[in-house]
This record gives sequence, C-alpha cells and structure tokens, in this order.
Amino acid sequence: MYHGRLAVLAVTMAAVIWVTGMAARAAGPDSNALGAQTPRAGAPARGPQVPPGVEALRDVAYVKEGHKAQVLDLYIPKTDKPLPLVVWVHGGAWLGGSKSQSPANLLLGKGYAVASIEYRMSQVAIFPAQIHDCKAAIRWLRATAKEHHIDPDRIGVWGSSAGGHLVALLGTSAGVKEMDGDLGEYKDVSTSVQCVVDFFGPTDLAQMKQGTPGLVGAMDHDSPRAPEALLIGGAVPENKEKAAKANPINYISRNNPPFLIMHGDKDSTVPINQSELLVEALKKTGVDATFTVVKGAGHGFRGPAETAAAEAFFDKWLKK
Repeated sequence: MYHGRLAVLAVTMAAVIWVTGMAARAAGPDSNALGAQTPRAGAPARGPQVPPGVEALRDVAYVKEGHKAQVLDLYIPKTDKPLPLVVWVHGGAWLGGSKSQSPANLLLGKGYAVASIEYRMSQVAIFPAQIHDCKAAIRWLRATAKEHHIDPDRIGVWGSSAGGHLVALLGTSAGVKEMDGDLGEYKDVSTSVQCVVDFFGPTDLAQMKQGTPGLVGAMDHDSPRAPEALLIGGAVPENKEKAAKANPINYISRNNPPFLIMHGDKDSTVPINQSELLVEALKKTGVDATFTVVKGAGHGFRGPAETAAAEAFFDKWLKK
C-alpha cells in the first residue's frame, strides 16, 4: 500500500512538473521557476505587449457562444497586403498553460500575423475535444482571413509538448472527419495547414513508456494518473483504441505538409522516441520532415537557436 501511494505521488508530481515547468519556460526568463505567472486554463489573462503598429485582438471567440476556453488572440501588423499566419498552440500536459505565452509573437514585425489559441483542458473535456477546438480555430482564422489581412493559403502552426502533439495532429489529420469535428460556424472550411513546427510533442501514446528506461525523473506513462491517461479518459494500456485515435502518427499521408521537429535527448517527460517515431513515419510516407536533436536538453527547452530555426522554417514554407 505504501509503495502504491508513493507511485501515485510520483506520477502526480511528474504531471505537475510537466505543466508548471512548461508554463515557466514558455513565459520566458522573467517567469518564476514554478510558473506562478501562468493563469489557470480559461481565466482572463493579460496579453503580451506587442510592437508598435500591431493590432491586438484578444479573447476572440472562435466558437460562437462556446466554452470560455474556446478563444484566441490575434495579432495583425498594419499592412497593405495579406500576411502569412503563424498559429501558436501552448503546452501544459493538456491540463494547463495559457495562450498569453506565445513565442510566435517574436515573428511580429517580420512579415507575419500571429494567433495564439486557447482550448479545453482534459479536466473539462477529454479527447478529441482538444483537437476539435484547434480545428475550429483554424477554420475561423481561414474564414475571416480577408478582414484580418491574412493569406488563408499560408498558415503555419507551432506548438510545444501537449501543443506539439496538437499541431502534429493538425498537420496529419486535415480532412479526417472524426478529428475535424463540427464546432463553430464554418464547418465547410478547410482545416489544412501549410507547415508544422513540433517541439517535443507526444505522437504515439502507447510508446511513451518504452522511451523512458534509464531516464532520471521519468514518470510512469502507463499510470491512470499520467497526463495522457487523463487526456483520453483512462490508462493507456487499458484504452489502446482511444490512445490510437489520439496519435498524430496514425493519420500520416503523402499529402501532409512539411514538418520541423525538435526534441531534447535528455527529455524525461516526453521521451525523444516520440519524435523519432514521427520523423520515421513521415519520411517513409514521403513527407518533408526535418529533425533536430537538441543535445543535452530536457523538456521545455526554447532558446535563441531553436526559435531562429523555427523562423527560418516558416520563412521557407510560408514566404514562397
């Protein structure tokens, strides 16, 4: 009994570290180590400062009269021509995080409009609610592109950790009815995106535990309290079909957009095998996939080099 309680505590603490650690890193160097600046999911949050000449539209509902978490922030530089759009999807173990902490805002002033989306957490609704929200946001952004000076044919997505999982799904499952859902006013608008930047996102939930042997601090991914178990509504080993439906790797096709995938080789939260499996499957199918291993990095890295790589990738595919 004692050891069982210790195991539960270990998994719970690992999940907390996943959420708060990701939030703190996303917030940047001015955030404290426990992510104290991170508002609870769905709570009003102060938006980040934006450069002069950028219009900020905050807490815009992408599902009319929907859940309080079904909102996004949109940042539009003054322009006389449609701009490519980069959409940020935050991480936080599908349990926390905030759209107010978007590294994509660094692209403002560099020829991009930027959106950052909120979505329902797993304690509010289990999968596929999260990807349905992301798809509804993409449909709304594409449907309203003209009034916001956005090019609807140049939309890239970027996410980390749980957000990496969701942007990978956006990249692989466009047009898959079960993943697209039917939220919002624009049900017939495409959910496709033109490129994907995935920082250390889960891609095959059943293989998470296999990637952790020897990693210090690794959680028990087969536990019913693991973040992925809370996402799908039960422990992965007992819910293999549900887990499979949540896997970006299971929707790969030759028509998928280009991917940039980055992962730390010391990640004990989302093991690097998750990115290795995705890259292998994408390349095998003929999808353009670039994989960068960040040596010595754990979970939640994001330094100048990684941000510059993401910017160069978006420039390549969205500024053609």
